[in-house]
Amino acid sequence: MDIKPLTWDGKRYHSLNYYLRKKFGQKVFKLSLDAGFTCPNRDGTISKEGCYFCSSRGSGDFAGERGKSITEQMEQIKKVMHQKWKAGLYIAYFQAFTNTYAPVDRLRELYQTALASPGVVGLAIATRPDCLPEEVLDLLQELNRKTYLWVELGLQTIHERTARMVNLGYNYETFLQALEKLNQRGIDTVAHIILGLPGEDYEDMLLTGKTLGKLPLQGLKIHLLHLMEGTPLVRLYEAGKLNFLSQEEYVNLVVDILEYISPEIVIHRLTGDSPRHLLIGPRWSLRKWEVLNSIDDELVRRNSWQGKRLSG
Repeated sequence: MDIKPLTWDGKRYHSLNYYLRKKFGQKVFKLSLDAGFTCPNRDGTISKEGCYFCSSRGSGDFAGERGKSITEQMEQIKKVMHQKWKAGLYIAYFQAFTNTYAPVDRLRELYQTALASPGVVGLAIATRPDCLPEEVLDLLQELNRKTYLWVELGLQTIHERTARMVNLGYNYETFLQALEKLNQRGIDTVAHIILGLPGEDYEDMLLTGKTLGKLPLQGLKIHLLHLMEGTPLVRLYEAGKLNFLSQEEYVNLVVDILEYISPEIVIHRLTGDSPRHLLIGPRWSLRKWEVLNSIDDELVRRNSWQGKRLSG
């Protein structure tokens, strides 16, 4: 006898849209910001090349215009969002580069400026697990008492050999230490992983997902590897060390991973975007809605759902 699937407003995974609507009672938009930060993996502290897959905009290719104030960026993005949706609340998402990599007074100023914008109900802060010193953790804890907050940690993979190959500059143990510190302070943590990294096979990627499914996370973001012009990853591709996943492989892998993720973990993303003019491959990733629909279809075909393999 088939078990009745878990669903979240018709979806077979616990989507961010569902979670935010339930929490705030209406549509909530993320306003992706570029606050002018850099990264220790770019400024020479660790390296000057950065993570090999990271674009020149520090993975903030669709964030606000660098150089404009936070307030200006937010107002511009709100206008774009409201061309599609008439009303909603906002999460200020500090996305580009490493958004805890600055003096704490500067961070406080930027975060508070964002929170002061009308309609903003929380902050999302993307950073590296090796960029959370105690004074920054203290600030995050302070903010967490006042507003809704999540911190997004770029893990990408649990496998150290891959981390070295793509020049992450940190490893899985560093991620675990950062996660523990955030958990101790009651701060929601979202892990970011990339599927399709060079040298990883299906089992390697599935193991990353299954491992995260056992951790005290509040959110998970799954991203397809994009090869973009101008990134150091192009060297690995030209050397034959990078093969693209097919759409079918990616969809099956995402569904396999979802089956091992606790239903309590919010799924923030199941694929990703890349600027069309920069993308070398895989080109099928440009059909974002087709990919998302295929994931939905595969969950239905299997009669599966997030956390299915955890039950019993």
